[in-house]
Amino acid sequence: MNKFTSIRKIVALTSCAILMAILASCVTSRNIQPIREADYSGRIRVACIGDSITYGHGIKDREHDSYPAHLGVKLGNKWEVRNFGVNSATALKTSTRPYLGQKSFQDALAFEPDVVVIELGTNDTNAKSWPSHKEEFISDYLEIIDRLQKPKTKPRIYLCLPVPLFRDRGKDYDTDKILTEEVIPKIKEVARRKHLPVIDLYSAFADKAALFPDGVHPDATGAGIMAEKIFTALTGVPVRS
Repeated sequence: MNKFTSIRKIVALTSCAILMAILASCVTSRNIQPIREADYSGRIRVACIGDSITYGHGIKDREHDSYPAHLGVKLGNKWEVRNFGVNSATALKTSTRPYLGQKSFQDALAFEPDVVVIELGTNDTNAKSWPSHKEEFISDYLEIIDRLQKPKTKPRIYLCLPVPLFRDRGKDYDTDKILTEEVIPKIKEVARRKHLPVIDLYSAFADKAALFPDGVHPDATGAGIMAEKIFTALTGVPVRS
């Protein structure tokens, strides 16, 4: 093989790699285009799926101050936002409360959402589940998405990176370290495989420990910030401070 043949092969392989990257980019960018109200004849149904952070655990008036409630107000009358959060829920099927097995998941499917926002992974860091079943996380998370993609509405699905776990930082079993080094990379891998957009809630709270009274659950103000981040992800409209 002469050097010119080698160069041609290198150029061909490089061109192929560039083309694949462009195609992958096109798939991803199509999924992160803002949702346009004009594309929907009726109200846009949004299902907020998640654990106690979605549910609004610890928030005195969670019906009005959980993040789904804040989100519904911000989005306005064209949208219908429902809270399908479950305390202690996990993406892992081998746990004390797998989300797939909860009635709220069936209710979310029956809602036939146009949009789904998933916020799971916090409880998966549990010492009783993660060390033994971490390798199942991606497949179990993918199953949740596959089940959601079956409804006739073919909902647009957004994956959230969980908020920080301040409570256990520095402890022998540091759940925040597990979250950042193991769980979040796996959520990103799920998003990559499914070409789904990611909403980074972790970074939004990196320096906001004061908004987490128990070190795990955001207060009403924190829930409002979550809603702002998700609002912008869905609509493409920045929230004015």
